[in-house]
Amino acid sequence: MTDPAATATLPPVPAPAPPAGRAGALEAEAVSAWFGDRKVLDRVSLAMPAHEVTALIGPSGCGKSTFLRILNRMHELVGSAALSVRVLLDGADIYDRGRRITHARREIGMVFQKPNPFPAMSLYENVLAGLRLGGVRASREEKDALVEECLTRAGLWNEVRDRLRQPGGALSGGQQQRLCIARALAVRPRVLLMDEPCSALDPTSTHRVEETVAELKSEVTIVIVTHNMQQAARVSDSCAFFLAEQGTPGVIVEHGPTETMFGSPADPRTEDYVSGRFG
Repeated sequence: MTDPAATATLPPVPAPAPPAGRAGALEAEAVSAWFGDRKVLDRVSLAMPAHEVTALIGPSGCGKSTFLRILNRMHELVGSAALSVRVLLDGADIYDRGRRITHARREIGMVFQKPNPFPAMSLYENVLAGLRLGGVRASREEKDALVEECLTRAGLWNEVRDRLRQPGGALSGGQQQRLCIARALAVRPRVLLMDEPCSALDPTSTHRVEETVAELKSEVTIVIVTHNMQQAARVSDSCAFFLAEQGTPGVIVEHGPTETMFGSPADPRTEDYVSGRFG
């Protein structure tokens, strides 16, 4: 399996295999965030254990996606954004002044709501895009092996193995999303953030992405934003319920094991939300 168009005459450098148990524990401490003068999060703290899926749930506009982007420093890309933050990956603050932002984003990957494969690149090139942007060199054989590995981990290899030279945009929506997951996995992240990854997908594609999430948590920590309560119940080990009431900033009302959050939540607002009474 080789894509001549996607290989370059670069000196081979061994691509390290991910060590066992590499998933990282993520913890946010007293996170507050603003867009201009508008405060959107107020002192949000949350522990996201390694090798688990943490679901962020709550109505639109309560700060879930903003919180997710803060976890890998994407909030800084917004010109009017400001924040007070401490985010620890296995105890090390990703916002420490001596820590490069590129390093944080390599360790904490992101999959967005809308599938976004690079349209001018083949499937093969899409998977390797992160390595190229990071200046990682590898032999053709190492690239081939990495593409197969990541597409397999994303549950896509058997569907596309014979058309790796086709553009990413030629895939179905669900396949494109799994391609984006494979692309994120290629840089060996320790945490994978997913912002409503199934919101634009049909039920069959949603089911396949959910299967992929379940398979991946043995290797990476996953934090997922979802408005689908059934999905949160299916895929997550724990949930955090965000809420912004009457123009106030978003806060976490309650968090805990998913079974408890859906079966016997402590706060009546949580029960009202997960049962569909509002939101």
